[in-house]
Order: sequence, then C-alpha cells, then structure tokens
Amino acid sequence: MRSIRKAGRGAGTLTLGLIAAAMAAPAAAQEAAAAASQGEETQAKTLGTVSVLGSRRVQRSSDTETPVPVDVIPMEKAAEQGAQFDLAQTLQYTTPSFTSTRQTGADGADLIDGAALRGLGSDQTLVLVNGKRHHTVSLVNIYGARNRGNTGTDLNAIPLLAIDRVEILRDGAAAQYGSDAIAGVMNIALKRRPGCETIVGWGQYSRGDGDNWLASAYCGLEFSMGGGLSVTGEWQDRGRSNRSTDVNPLRIIGDSKVKNKTVYLNGDMPLGESSEAYLTAGIQSRAASSAAFARGGIGSDDIPSRNSAAMYPDGFVPFIDGDLEDRYAILGARGDAGAWHWDLSHTYGYNELRYTINHTINASIANLDLQNGGRGVSPDSFDAGGFSFEQNTTNFDVSRYFDGVMKGLNVAFGVERREENYRIRAGVPGSYADYDGAGGGNPGSQGFPGFQPGDVTDKSRDSWAGYVDVELDATERLLIAAAVRYEDYSDFGSTVNGKLALAFRATDNLLLRGSVSTGFRAPSLQQKYFSSTITEFASGTPEDIVIAANDSELVRLAGLPQLKEETSESATLGFTWTPNDNLSLTLDAYRIDIDDRVVLGGDFRADDPDNPIAPILQELQVGSARFFANAVDTKTQGVDLTLTHDAELWGGKLNSYLGASYNKTEVTKVNLPAALAGREDTFLPERDRLFIENGAPRTKAVIGFDYTYGAWNPNLKVIYFGSQTLGTFSGTAGGVPNQHYKAKTSADLSLTYAFNERAKLTVGATNIFDVFPTKQDPNETDNGHVYESVQFGLNGRAYFARFWYKF
Repeated sequence: MRSIRKAGRGAGTLTLGLIAAAMAAPAAAQEAAAAASQGEETQAKTLGTVSVLGSRRVQRSSDTETPVPVDVIPMEKAAEQGAQFDLAQTLQYTTPSFTSTRQTGADGADLIDGAALRGLGSDQTLVLVNGKRHHTVSLVNIYGARNRGNTGTDLNAIPLLAIDRVEILRDGAAAQYGSDAIAGVMNIALKRRPGCETIVGWGQYSRGDGDNWLASAYCGLEFSMGGGLSVTGEWQDRGRSNRSTDVNPLRIIGDSKVKNKTVYLNGDMPLGESSEAYLTAGIQSRAASSAAFARGGIGSDDIPSRNSAAMYPDGFVPFIDGDLEDRYAILGARGDAGAWHWDLSHTYGYNELRYTINHTINASIANLDLQNGGRGVSPDSFDAGGFSFEQNTTNFDVSRYFDGVMKGLNVAFGVERREENYRIRAGVPGSYADYDGAGGGNPGSQGFPGFQPGDVTDKSRDSWAGYVDVELDATERLLIAAAVRYEDYSDFGSTVNGKLALAFRATDNLLLRGSVSTGFRAPSLQQKYFSSTITEFASGTPEDIVIAANDSELVRLAGLPQLKEETSESATLGFTWTPNDNLSLTLDAYRIDIDDRVVLGGDFRADDPDNPIAPILQELQVGSARFFANAVDTKTQGVDLTLTHDAELWGGKLNSYLGASYNKTEVTKVNLPAALAGREDTFLPERDRLFIENGAPRTKAVIGFDYTYGAWNPNLKVIYFGSQTLGTFSGTAGGVPNQHYKAKTSADLSLTYAFNERAKLTVGATNIFDVFPTKQDPNETDNGHVYESVQFGLNGRAYFARFWYKF
C-alpha cells in the first residue's frame, strides 16, 4: 500500500512536467550527464518532486500528491531549445489551460502580453515569484483588448533563462494566497544553482519580417560559507511585423516592436546553523512601439480633421511608443526555531509605462498654423503622459509538522501587510489640447491623445490579512487540507474566505481528489482610478468623451456605487491514474461562479433620450461616458485532461504528451445600480459580453512527441485552438453577424543536435503549415484588419534557431 505522501510520482506535477519533453529534449548522453551532476536519476524523474504551490508543508515527502491539480513545467529545455523567446508565449504553446494573446491594434495592450487561466480575466490569476506575490502592471486594458477592463501581470518581465520551473495551481486559492487567486495561481521559481551558460537565438517570420534576436546569459556562484547567488542578463530585440492588406495598405498590423534589457538576481546566504537570508531582485527596461490606425492623405476625409497635406500628403501611421520600467525585489529571512519553521519577507514591485506618440500630428495645431498663413504643420512627436503602479508587501509565515497526530498534521499560519499606489501623469498640452476651435483639426496627438490634467491621479490603499492552513494525513490513504483567510482593505472593507480539499488513494495507482472554496478579487487601483478624457466638438460645443474614475464627480452625481470586491465559489473534482512508471493520466472538472465582476461598461451618451443620466452628462459637458462597475455575474465550467507516456523506440526514447482543456464562461446576470436600471444592453452590449465569454477559445489542446536518439533530438508539437466568436461594431441587432473563427490547428517542428554535453544547436519552424484565422469584415473588427488577434495570432509561419553553451 502506498500512502498519500509517498505515492511515487506526483499526480499533477509529473504529468505536466513532461511537457518539457513535448517542447524539446537534449541528447541522451547530455541528459544523463546533467542529471548525474545534480545527483538525480534523470531529469524526468525530478519533475514530481519540486512542487511548492497549493501546500504550505515544509517537511514533506518529495513525492507529495496534492489534493488539487498542480502542474510543474520545467523551463530548462524551453530556454535552451524552445521556439518562443518569452515566457508568456512559451506557456501559450505548452499549457492548454493557459492563454496569452499577443495583441495588435489595441493601444497600450500591444506592448504587454496579458496572461490568464481557464478562460477568465488576466487579473483573476495570482502570480507569485519564489512564492511571493508579484505586482500587476500599471496598464488597464481598454480598447480592442481581449482582457478588456483587466489588469494583469507582465510575465515577459522575467527572462526564461532565469527560471527553474513554473508551477500552476489550477484551482481557486484565495483562502490560501489572497486576492486575485480565483482562476488559479502561478508560481515562477527562479534558478539558484552553480554554473554558467549562455544562449543566442534568432527568429523570423517566413514573410521576411519580425526579426527576433535574443542573447541571454546565466551564472550561478556558490559562497564558501554556504548559499550562493545567481545572475541572469538578457537582451531581446523583436522587430515589427506587418500583415496589411490591399484594402488598407497603410494599416500596419502585426507584432509590436520591442527591445528588452533585463537583469535578475536570486540568492541566499546562511545567518547561522538554522536560518538564512535570501534575496531576489529584477529590473527590466522595455522600449516598445505599436502602430495605430492609419490616417488618410490628400483626397480623404482626414484633412484637415486628422491630417495635414503639408505634413503627410500620402497619409501616415502614428506610432504609440511606450517606455516601460519593471522592478521587483524580495528581501527575507527564514529558518527553524525548534520544530517550527518561520519566514519573514518584504516584497517590492513597481511598473511604469510612459507614452510618446511619434510620427503623428495635432491637427488643430496644424490647422491653426494654416489659418495664420503658415504651411499647416504641427510637432510630430508628443509626450502623452503615462501611469505607474507600486506595491509593497510584508509577510510573516510560520509552519510546523506534527508526526504524532494521526498519520501526520501540518499547521501553518501567517499575516500579510500590503500597500499599493497608482499614479497617472498628464501629457504635454499639445498631446491633448485643441488650438483652432470647432470645425477644424481634431485636438490632441493622433493615434493616442494624451492624458489631461483632469486625469491626473495619485491614489493609495493598504490591506492586511491573516490565515490558517492545515493539512492532515487522516489515514495512509486520506489527506484532508483546509484553509481560512481574513483580509481587510482600507477602501472597501473586509472579507473571509475558506477552502476544503481532499485526496483519497483508492488504489495504489488511482488517486481521487476534489476541493470546494470561496474566493475574492479586490478591484485594482487601476480599475478604480483610471481616467481618460478626449475632447471633441459637437455643434461647435466642446464635449468630453470620458472613462470616469470611480471617485469622480461624474460618478458621484450619477449615483453609482464605489467598487467593491468580486466574490467567487469554486469546486474541482478529478482523479489521477498512474498504472505504471511510463503512463500517467489526470482528469479534473471544475466550476467557478463569480459574483459582482468588475467590468468596463459601454458608452452612455448625452444625446440618448433614454439614457437616465443624460441630463447629468449634458450639465458637465460630457458627450459620452463609460464606467467600471461590479455589474456582472458569470459561471465558468470546464475540464482539464493530461496524458503522458514514455517508451523505448528504435534504440531511442520517445516521450509523448497530450494536454487538453475545455471551458465555457457565461454571463448569468447583469446587476446595474438603480441609476442605470433598464440599460443592461447599453452597459453590456453583445460585443462586450462576448469579450467576457469568448475572449479565448473554449477548447485548446497540445500534443507533443519528443524523440531522443544519441545526439539527435527531433520534436513535433501540434496545437489545436477551438472556435471562437467575437462581436462586431454593428452588432447582430444591426443585421451584422458576429465574427466566427473556425477551429484551427498549428504545428511546430524542431531538430536539436548536441555536439557534446556543453553545446547544442536547435533549428526549427513554428506554424509550419502557415495557418491563419478565419477572415472577417475589416470594418467590424477592433483592429481594422481581416481578423483579430485570436487563437495563434496573425503572422503565419516562422523560423528560429538557438545555440546553447554551458561553461
């Protein structure tokens, strides 16, 4: 009989761990040598031994099977041989339950790849680094983005070579980890091992654009007194791609241009015989550029409203250029006091995005210049302002394992203090102001008007939390885990959440598991206080088109309530089956009900006679307004399946992997405040509803075959993306069908040759069959192209090469 804690290979961890083989594997000789140098049997057999997510037990068997699905994805082979050069896209083509859509034509969302689990929003997944909360970005997605109205974490701020593994808890875990953990939790565990290595990579689309260059280096040092320090540096230069069509050749559509410079540190050192200090620190500077919608030249309606014949007679494309700064640091100490383990840490996170709009025009300046006898020109570059988000988190955690309580009891408890700050900075006057009055050129920088002084904000909040977490081995076969957490926020109050999970070893090879929990997500400061104002003229009268902050005068006069937390109830039920050492299967079904989801509503217009707040808008000279509100209840149901198999074949080793995920999200209710009663279709029109329900394909599957024969390692991966439906501007009520994207299948192929155990070269291609999404009416898509940023993107086939060398 095998106990729950000594059941051989971990159910979720080993199963998803073999994804690494589905991406790429080194030569057999190198694999054996590397494993031996680390004192391990083989790399594959270590995958089930390293999970820390979903459990706070410190003194546990390395083969613990958790009662909830936890996937462990090693990043070593992805960094050395993978086709993708960043973390978000690597996981997109590896993990079925994970979605990261690279946006195009969505303003600031083009500069940061969002990431989400189980078809929910990017801010409903909590991200940890080395077990500590990572900050979100300062950006809130607004125009044309799949995660509309959401914030999220920029996974690409962390270089692949710095990462040891990514752990994904596919279960609600707010009772364990706090806000945001509704869909699940991701923990990015950084490397801290001796040795140095470097990687040089190149990629390009088959159409000759989007050149991608990567240079990354890692070095880990051991201290003579114990402990050590690892340093990772990375430089990435990704070129712009363009899939414009003859219908609108000026429209640049494709990958944004990105230049990243990143440094990460990860280390520890002993403080005595039973304690140590640890440090994690990272900084990334990113210069990114996205193309806005094109403006027409002479003969078009864009002169003088959006262009000047003297500046761009043939039309032009404005560029939304962003300078991003991301900083992250953990400083802590941990150790043992008798049988108790303690951990005290402080985590700092900062994310800033500053906009400069280049190759643009303020048409009102140009038109005024023309009226005054000039050529009709304006500056072609404007500082449009920007925003920042800062987070400081202090944690104190304590745990102890009691051998004498039944078959073993682990008790953990702790407290957390968090402070957050969000700022918006105004742009220069030329980026937003009108200079020639009604009937002339539009005010502000074309492509992206700057933030106005009225948008400027500097808001903070604080929260504190306490939790208790227990795991009991009731018998050799039954594990019971429970957690309860209390959190109190300075801006909306307190919340209590709980979780209960069970794992039962039905046979030596079959584990049954399930959980029920409640959860919450605090509205982000970005959602509460984001403000955007664009001034336009209607019948000669200036009117503001606004997204109103939750504490604004407009929101107060309209009688809209302050944002509060989202609440959730979730349940997971599944099993793991490992009939032998070569075969493993997991299947988990789940349901997540979320009440009072924070969403960005549709336009409420001042000239709409049925709009109940129209008089207020008219009084404030607001032409139309949008608000964030706790207005939507949703239900998400789904199933996750994984299957892995190892076999000896033709003198080599074949690793096979199948991962599949199905989820369906439905809006079950729209809850509007009394001030907007009866306008549910205005607040959440069909197009906005489909952003929530179909922002990602409901079905996704990954099949991988990785074969190692001597120094050669061919790899084939097939990725299936299910159908997807998005809305149109005209809407079905206007007689225009929704955008329906048929299911598509992409395939990646690569070949690795290991020169020796220290050097290997990988060459390959992604999307080898050059598959594209289903074509649509460009007048009805958000980005003005023949298809949106859906499924696997819109760039087509790509080639890549990587060279890895270990010193």
